Amino acid sequence: MTIEGPGYEPMPERGGGADGGGGRGRKVLLAAAVLLVVGLIGAGAAAFWFNRQVNPSGPPGQAVKIDIPLGSSTQRIAGILEEKGVVDSARVFRVYVKTKGGGPFQAGSYSLRRNEKFDRVVAALEKGPKLTFQRLTVPEGLTLEQVAQRVGELPGRSAERFLQVVESGQVRSRYQPAGSTNLEGFLLPETYNFQAKDDELAIATRMVQSFDAAAAEVGIEEVTQGGLVDPYEAIVVASLVEREARVPEDRGMISRVIYNRLRKGMLLQVDATVIYALGRTGEKGLRVLNKDLEVDSPYNTYRVEGLPPAPIASPGRAALRAAVNPTPGPWLYYVVVEASGKHAFGTTLAEHNRNIALAESRGVR
Repeated sequence: MTIEGPGYEPMPERGGGADGGGGRGRKVLLAAAVLLVVGLIGAGAAAFWFNRQVNPSGPPGQAVKIDIPLGSSTQRIAGILEEKGVVDSARVFRVYVKTKGGGPFQAGSYSLRRNEKFDRVVAALEKGPKLTFQRLTVPEGLTLEQVAQRVGELPGRSAERFLQVVESGQVRSRYQPAGSTNLEGFLLPETYNFQAKDDELAIATRMVQSFDAAAAEVGIEEVTQGGLVDPYEAIVVASLVEREARVPEDRGMISRVIYNRLRKGMLLQVDATVIYALGRTGEKGLRVLNKDLEVDSPYNTYRVEGLPPAPIASPGRAALRAAVNPTPGPWLYYVVVEASGKHAFGTTLAEHNRNIALAESRGVR
């Protein structure tokens, strides 16, 4: 029975067509599922790519030098790393550092490898640049000019600039006389390690400081030798010993000869001072001839009494020690009598002449 009347509206029929509205819902769900799968695949691929950037496959490549300027930001550092092939992507490296944390990174020179893992790159940058040293070896007995030549062999250094520095008075030894700017004899012979940033002034300063420390260590400040010398004059004596002694055991005895002659008011007659006066210290196998003894110089101890006015070379620790603690003995003369450079020492002129004859018979004089 159908009831109709005012206010009556028939109920709408559910569904429509063969399957009604349920088909459309399933399509929406399917599309969403497809999009989700595609998204997951894309995210997985992105994650895989990112991980490959962070942890490259295969061994690292060749080492490259990386210079990080002062004040470089992470962005600039990342760009340098990409440019040098250490990382493939500067952007990924920045994201990695921001995510994992790292820095601040120090300026300087680094040795890194191409295609390196990010964690190793960050660890190297956080550790700081590896300091590289330039080695300078200064043998005993060199003059100031010879030391300058050695300094000039270091990369980026100049012998001329070094000489300008040491002659300018910018660097002083505590043992220099007042008003003197002559650093001859005040650069300690030693092997030094310098950084690339150390200029000629820094090198000279280090060498003089090392000399002062060595001189103080051997007791140069207490030396008097019965009132014969002060610390500065003892350094002059040490420079003579350094140039004259050819074997270690002769140092103390040569020092004693010098002091004995000073005490007696005798001319020192040290060949090394004549060679220095002639400007021929760098020559090997040089023999002093009678005509050389006439050179007009305050360093010619064959003509001028007492010690020369300044050191004639850079004395090492052993020579400084010999000047402070000479070997006890009465000797006044010495001459080389062996091919090794060993000297014979004499107390009288007659004994000295016999030693000279011995040297000539052996062909060493």
